Formats: sequence, structure tokens, C-alpha cells
Amino acid sequence: MMRRRTTLLTSCTALALALGATACGGGPVSAGGGDKALSGQSITVAGVWSGTEQKNFQKVLDAFTEKTGAKTQFVSTGDNVSTVVGSKIEGGNAPDVVMVPQVGVLKQFAQQGWLKPLSKKTEQAVDAGYAPVWKKYGSVDGTLYGLYFKAAHKSTVWYSPDALEQAGVKPPKSYDEMLKAGQTVSDSGLAAFSVAGQDGWTLTDWFENVYLSQAGPEKYDALAAHKLKWTDASVVDALTTLGKLFKDKQLIAGGQKGALNTDFPGSVEKVFGPEPEAGMVYEGDFVAGVAKDQFGKKVGQDANFFPFPAVGGGEAPVVSGGDAAVVLKDGKNQKAAQALLEYLATPEASAVWAEAGGFLSPNKKLDLASYGDDVTRATAKSLVQAGDSVRFDMSDQAPASFGGTKGTGEWKLLQDFLRDPSDPKGTAAKLEAAAAKAYQD
Repeated sequence: MMRRRTTLLTSCTALALALGATACGGGPVSAGGGDKALSGQSITVAGVWSGTEQKNFQKVLDAFTEKTGAKTQFVSTGDNVSTVVGSKIEGGNAPDVVMVPQVGVLKQFAQQGWLKPLSKKTEQAVDAGYAPVWKKYGSVDGTLYGLYFKAAHKSTVWYSPDALEQAGVKPPKSYDEMLKAGQTVSDSGLAAFSVAGQDGWTLTDWFENVYLSQAGPEKYDALAAHKLKWTDASVVDALTTLGKLFKDKQLIAGGQKGALNTDFPGSVEKVFGPEPEAGMVYEGDFVAGVAKDQFGKKVGQDANFFPFPAVGGGEAPVVSGGDAAVVLKDGKNQKAAQALLEYLATPEASAVWAEAGGFLSPNKKLDLASYGDDVTRATAKSLVQAGDSVRFDMSDQAPASFGGTKGTGEWKLLQDFLRDPSDPKGTAAKLEAAAAKAYQD
């Protein structure tokens, strides 16, 4: 799944250049006890990835096999990772490792007793290489169960440099400036924004960036844990801010109806496709991959981004998402599974996917030179430098019935709000009712 979202480094010389001499012979980073130590063993890894993401992760698994001798098999679960993994456990066919795309699902797995704590070696690597916030999101009741291998930077607004240049505007520094620039873009003939309202998760991301900047991190954390009610004035304020954009038919390509009929890939196409309809599209760093792979855009030249700007007097937000590797208790190969996570915690493993593209790592020990282009390096640097000010996608922290299910909960209610943004207070009340039920369940 995109939300929870060119060549393999093959030679020792290339790895040494990217990672330092320890990446190859003479003191390599060990993955489970040395060269080919796991020969003859096999691991099953389950995750939501498919297509290009699955192929690139397979390159990481192949590098692990080359190092340890352990064979790997990746099984794509589709979006319903918790349902698929639950049924596999019940059927006695549990995978060894799962790449979990939501904090709420990781907590659910831990509370159901499905997970093994990660090894001391992995925990030491996390302590040394990650901002503490990533350990917090991977832990339940003080025990580390999840290693965040792949991250998303979800505070990036992507734009066509040609569209902004033709309108005579520059990347804005504040939310008000962004709307003003959008008005100028729309006056020049293109809509300002392409909004993927058909996918409810994109609307939660819009809300989270506005809310984090406007209300601040403390209230964000409280709302994410449902220690603050959705009827709070801060939520109504954020919905009011968002509603001003949603109801402006000049700013949104196709107006509200057009947005509700546009999915995420379609929203990128409306900016970077052969017949552009808008100048900007808000979503995470993974927009670049779609613009490049599907529409042949050169990132940094034909497609670029600016940070999601500060709202009102707040700080510019940094909202992230990510996929955490966990080890299942019912998996058949605990030793090899833990070794895989020890490997994934190294910059060497991250460098494989960074080189392939479409990837960000929260591991600050990964050399930024490993990324293939300047724009990806800039987004990766922004994510790492944000440190503990990063906030994980709020809807991903919620129970799936509220924050992660198509046609219900937050996804549906924000789609309803996009359709008719005239009653922020009423929408807040509906969100609170849905959240209260989900957190109680």
C-alpha cells in the first residue's frame, strides 16, 4: 500500500564507497553470526508490499541470503495485514517475520501475544542509529517488538516546476502563502491542487499535517491516543482550516466531486501526467516514485517538492509513516528471523533499497550518498534531522476500525467532510463517536 510507503549495490567496492570499509571484507556487519551461518535455513516474510516495492525489498532479502545463506520467501498480504496474518497463525502457517505498516496493528499483535521481543543486538542498533521516537513507536509497554526499516516522509507537497514558473510563483513558506500561490496557479489556467479524495487515507494525512502544525505536538499525541476528544476545539479549528481549501472549487481539480473520484495514482497523474490538470499534489515522498516510474518525470527537474508549510503561528509539521519488522512467536525459524532483523537494523541493508530508489530510512547511520538523487537525499535528511519532533501518522496509530478501514471511521467521515465541509463541528462530533467506539472495542 502506498501510504504505509536502481540497481542493486553488487560490488564490494561500491559498498565500501557508500558505507565505509566495514561494509565488505574485514569486519563486516554480521547478520546472525557470520558468513553463511544460516545455510539451509529458510524464512517467510509477510508484508503489504507489491510491485516495485516488493521487488526492491527482495533485493534486500537477497543481500541477506548472500551474507548468511538463509533462504527467504516474501508473501504479499494486501492491505489487510492483520486479518491475513491472524488467519495464517490460526492455520498453523505463521510467517516468521511480518512488515507491519501501522503502529496500531503492531500494538494489536503484541497485546494478542503474537510477537517475540527483538534481540539485544537489534535493540542496541536501534539505540545507536535511530532517534528515540522510532523506538517508542516500535515498543509496547516498554518492550521493543518492531524495527522501523522503511519510513515515509508525509509532509511534502509535490509540484510541477513548469506550472509554478508559468504562474510566476515560488514554493511557499506558510499555509496561507500556499493557498495564495494556489490561487495564482488557478488564475493561470490549472487548478492549484489535485486531491485524492477517493482514498480516505490521503485525507487523514491532510488533516494530520494541519493539526500537528496548528495544535502542536502535545495535543497531536493526546488525540492520537484518544486522551483528547475529537470534539476538542483544536480539532474543529483544523477542520475549519482544511474546509476552506476543500470548498474552493477553483483550488481543487474537478472540485469536490472530481476529488472524490480521484485515487492516489490518479492525483499524481493530474499533476505529472501527459495532460496536467493541477500544479500541486500533497502526499508523501512516494509521490516521486509514481511521477518517475509511471510518467517518466525526472525528480528534481520535472517534479519537485516543498515542505508542508506551517499553519498559523505553528511550526512546520513532520508527519511520518513506516513499516516495522516484527518476529512472530509461531514462526518456525526464530533464530533466522532474529538474524534478519539484526541485518535490517544495519545501514548496509538500508543502502540496498536506497540505491534502488523509492525508499527512506530512519536510520541516521545510513550515508545520504546511498540515495540516488538530490531530492530523495533532501527528504531523507529532513526526516532524520527532525529527530524526536517527528510524529507518526495519527490514523496509523489508531485501531484499524477507526483509522485504517475503507468505507468507515475516519476515512469515510473525512470523505463526507470533503463532499460538504460546511459543518466542522458536526464532523468532529461524528469522528468522536466513531473513535470512542473503536478505542473501546
